[in-house]
Amino acid sequence: MFTLLLAADPLRAQGVDPLVERLRAGRCAVLMRHAQTDPGVGDPPGFRLDQCATQRNLSEGGRAQARAAGEWFRQRKLAPSAVLCSAWCRCIDTATLAFGRHDLWPALNSSFGRGDERDKARPMLQERLARIGPGRFEVWVTHQVNVSAFTGEPTSMGEGLVVDSAGKVVGRSGFAA
Repeated sequence: MFTLLLAADPLRAQGVDPLVERLRAGRCAVLMRHAQTDPGVGDPPGFRLDQCATQRNLSEGGRAQARAAGEWFRQRKLAPSAVLCSAWCRCIDTATLAFGRHDLWPALNSSFGRGDERDKARPMLQERLARIGPGRFEVWVTHQVNVSAFTGEPTSMGEGLVVDSAGKVVGRSGFAA
């Protein structure tokens, strides 16, 4: 199940889901960390982006988690205007299993151990956020290091942060067990 934690949640008491309302209002993106992977940190030495077998990939639980995220959006008739992701297979698979589509965006590629890439990506993320119009939202599937660098907040696998057009975190989402 996909949930949202907000500092103030008066709408939920009225039977209104604040995450759904926020996404319908648009001018925001869900920065989603890829779903659960096989155990490990980073990728094995010598991994290649063009060969998924050389990378750390989604576990069966992660595949189910990604499908559940997509189902959450479908049940609420929420369709992202774009689904962008990192070129790493775990991000591509998360996006494809959840939304049935993805476009690669190098600004979402892992910046693990590559601070120069992180610094180059930040203005690209901010510019794209500022261009998302009313009634539209995007989903960006990426890595924990990227989400933390942009928002200052850590995320668990499969968790996402909803950020407004200025890049401010306006909600935290995740998948309940």
